[in-house]
Amino acid sequence: MRAWVRAAAVTAALAGMVAGLTGCMTVHGETAIVAATTEAEAGKALERYVRVTNEAHAAFDADLATTVQSGSLGDMERASLTARKAVSPEGDAEFEPLELGEAEFHIPRQAGWPKYFLASAPGRVGDTEAHWLVMFSRGGVDADWKASYLTVLAPEDVPAFARDEDGYAEPLRADAEDDLFVQPAELGEKYTDFLRTGKGAVFAPGPSTTERRETRAEAANRPAARNEWDDSPADPERYPVTGLYTEGGGAVVFFTVHQHTKQTVADGYTPTVDPLVEPLLKGEAKRSLTQSYLYQQLVTVPEEPLPGARVDFLGQRSALVSAEGA
Repeated sequence: MRAWVRAAAVTAALAGMVAGLTGCMTVHGETAIVAATTEAEAGKALERYVRVTNEAHAAFDADLATTVQSGSLGDMERASLTARKAVSPEGDAEFEPLELGEAEFHIPRQAGWPKYFLASAPGRVGDTEAHWLVMFSRGGVDADWKASYLTVLAPEDVPAFARDEDGYAEPLRADAEDDLFVQPAELGEKYTDFLRTGKGAVFAPGPSTTERRETRAEAANRPAARNEWDDSPADPERYPVTGLYTEGGGAVVFFTVHQHTKQTVADGYTPTVDPLVEPLLKGEAKRSLTQSYLYQQLVTVPEEPLPGARVDFLGQRSALVSAEGA
């Protein structure tokens, strides 16, 4: 399922729980499993998303961006563009157009709402070849398709998605116990537990796991400041988990978590507030600054049981969504 897509540039903010899997749907009074969308409709959704998002990024227009974005992606973009508009009311003077290559659409057959599909398209980040994966979802037949998750990967890291005998993608199911190393609905809790405690053998070592903990430990106590972190899983109703099975077993899963950072400074010091934080700041940062982030993850989940099985991070992106001073 492929189509050509042209777009204006995706800016740095784009590049830089089980409720969303499946449920029941009434079609002419009956429950049915149907294709989430058609190739043609998916192509239009992707074209509209890229066109509108890039118009919004050029003008730092948060309201425009949220007409084609939802979930954690929508909340991340709204906060980011709101801050950037406050700092640069004239918009992005360095905005450059981008052409995405031939897009492939992974469309599952699903019962119920919300439904989703994945768009996969090659492009470039500067002079580097890259690949965009955009998950679209909608909550009803009259609703617009909106992008709810986004990640940008190196071309060689793009997963091979499974298809059924009719060519449809295979979605994670909410009504079945999948033969996976970790159930998708548990990923947010297990990940944030690991970040807090360092315990468990669920996630592979890397920048988003073991190295994140090491960086925090090094930055926790400075001569003039104490830094603290608190991580928590996201609300599964507000930020549904979505995913697809991959060839040869296993699955790829998008999920969202919260991160709160608090810096408390010593007497005689004041927290440094970045210009892009100030528009999102409530209160005055006299002694402490608390910043709240949303993190989107794309991970691979292997089948169970496999010797040495681990959840691997393919991509992660974050955005500040609020801040509070005291």
